[in-house]
Amino acid sequence: MSLVLVSHSKSLAEGLRDMVVQVAGDNVHVAAAGGTADGRLGTNAEAIVAALRAILAKSGDGVLVLLDLGSAWLSVEVALEELSDTERARIHVSEAPLVEGAVLAAVQASVGGTLSEVAAAAAGAASMSKAPGGSTNA
Repeated sequence: MSLVLVSHSKSLAEGLRDMVVQVAGDNVHVAAAGGTADGRLGTNAEAIVAALRAILAKSGDGVLVLLDLGSAWLSVEVALEELSDTERARIHVSEAPLVEGAVLAAVQASVGGTLSEVAAAAAGAASMSKAPGGSTNA
């Protein structure tokens, strides 16, 4: 099971990748695709294609893609068009929150979760409270 993290910020994507690798261990492959080709904030479909292909080559299992903002979805869609039907069939794009979703997905993947189990773990992050005891008092 593998993850591809897509962010408008290269620093955010790479930092999150480092965090997720520490949580998941060596059994979960994680790639980051962040920023534009010239180093600005934004997303880059070519970088996403490269990350997906690198991960697909390392892993026989599925790939969960997590992204930071809605406009990144458009870049992911463009990237997916560059892949074969066989490659696309192994990829699931998640609407889960990027950071929390990536961490929960990594934990599930590290214990041998299937693509659907890992995607469900990531999606569960959307309703996860960050406050001790689940308080919603902010």
